[in-house]
Amino acid sequence: MLESLFFTLVAIVAVTSALLVIFCKSPINNALALIMTFFCLATFYVTLDAPFMAAIQVIVYAGAIMVLIVFVIMLLNLRAEIGKRSNHAFVASGLIFVGILVQALYLANRGSLTGIKGTMTPELIIQAGHTELIGKSMFIDFLLPFEITSVLLLAAIVGAVVLSKKKL
Repeated sequence: MLESLFFTLVAIVAVTSALLVIFCKSPINNALALIMTFFCLATFYVTLDAPFMAAIQVIVYAGAIMVLIVFVIMLLNLRAEIGKRSNHAFVASGLIFVGILVQALYLANRGSLTGIKGTMTPELIIQAGHTELIGKSMFIDFLLPFEITSVLLLAAIVGAVVLSKKKL
């Protein structure tokens, strides 16, 4: 009973902060609401008994990535762009959201589990530990996507700096 109440409260905060990310007019307020959403996701990871993923969520996303996003927002000086938002974008994004929500609810009600068992059994996770298995998977099995993501983030930083530069 207490766990479901806790989940409900965290879920309400997560959904509210996610909506604030969409509807706040200030880019800094959007970023702060996104940080709150990341912390709620980390809380969900803790309740799912995945403390390593919760720590990574806080350190990487709520920490490093959000610092990068706030830095880019301040570097680009988006305060002048606030008044130029269009209602057409809100209507289009709302229609897309409703379409995705209807599809997700349909699949949740009509879909079935695949029944495919993975290679990670609970006994293996207890024996090896979460951190070791995630590290092996990330740096052995998925090394190329991991490195491609880092190059994309570097390109985003360089692009933001180039866009924010005045004429030399």
